Amino acid sequence: MNIAIFTDLYSPWTSGGIVSSISAQKTELERLGHQVTIFCPGFNAREKGVVTVPTHKFIKINGAPLAMRPPKIEEFILQKYPQFSDFDIVHVHYEAGCSLAGVRLAMRFGVPLVQTMHGREDMAIAINVPFGFRTFVARVLNGLHRRYLPHALKIKRDRFQAPAIARAKMWELMVNQAEYADVVLSPSQHFAHKLEHYGVTKPIDVVSNGVSAALMSGEPVAREMEDGDVLKMVWNSRVSKEKRIDEFLRAVSLLERPYVLHVYGDGNMLKKCQRFAKRNQLKVKFYGKQKREKIIQRMQEAHLAVTASYNFDTQGMVLLEAEAVGLPVFFCDPEMAEIVPAESYILAGAPDAVSMSIALENFPAEKINVMSKKMLKSREKVSQAEQGEALIKVYQKIVR
Repeated sequence: MNIAIFTDLYSPWTSGGIVSSISAQKTELERLGHQVTIFCPGFNAREKGVVTVPTHKFIKINGAPLAMRPPKIEEFILQKYPQFSDFDIVHVHYEAGCSLAGVRLAMRFGVPLVQTMHGREDMAIAINVPFGFRTFVARVLNGLHRRYLPHALKIKRDRFQAPAIARAKMWELMVNQAEYADVVLSPSQHFAHKLEHYGVTKPIDVVSNGVSAALMSGEPVAREMEDGDVLKMVWNSRVSKEKRIDEFLRAVSLLERPYVLHVYGDGNMLKKCQRFAKRNQLKVKFYGKQKREKIIQRMQEAHLAVTASYNFDTQGMVLLEAEAVGLPVFFCDPEMAEIVPAESYILAGAPDAVSMSIALENFPAEKINVMSKKMLKSREKVSQAEQGEALIKVYQKIVR
């Protein structure tokens, strides 16, 4: 098949689960013999099959490049691909300018459309925009989205996931985009339920993100830890507000058991977290962005992969990547238990620093080996090779 992927986030400019999952998806689809073209903003590396769409030179959102208006992107793409209907599938991964262009082109040329819903845009607004501006920003974003894709669904505030106008407006944006697809993909069942709650009527298939072959190579061994050993933890995610690394560092500052935390990634909280760690003399090492090989090596030496997201992640690539290398995980969001095997994780009783600290302080050292073995037993199911087969089945279901 000839597959067009549209995304507003792609490496090397940004890090995170969406980026790594799309990259792994592209690699696997090409390995299976399909032709893949990724359309994205800001990408200047020489990777085959990646097309950089018109991008704002000086405007970035949280460090990520910002695509120009959908009509301008569509005009640019049609100059390069005047026979856009030659694509068998359009697969969209986001809800901003480049992704909107993908939806519009699919509709215009009658190409089957798959929409993966990755993110909680309602929580992104609630966490990253200062109080007092959230409603205004959400209304603006909703209005811009509606300008290019008319909204049929209207979402009102409720006690479930939209307790404020700003969050209701972002749910409205998300579900209306999903309604334009022939098939909607959700990386987890709990997120699929939320989409259905807010009115998505199109078929929703739960297809997990997949882990790249680089992480699946080799034969990792079960981790060992004894009483008194230094607890080795790895943070492999954005260092940002929505990931709540500041709250996790406060939890670490309360630990009495010996530990070391290795932080990979960057984001809007990096400098603040570095200052906090230095001021409190925490045993935390910040590495910023690093090559995947170095991160994998660190994960293979660690006892725990950690994440502090709460009601934000729809799946969490951190958990999948940890499972791929047999590394136990720590989290505080009970919905994440859907992602990994039973008895392979430590779950904090609540998302606050004290609760996370108690959970990290009190688990017995010998539990690391038990959890690691559980991860290793099921690691093959997170490979992109396996998830690629599920994705192809979705494509075949709707292809002309």
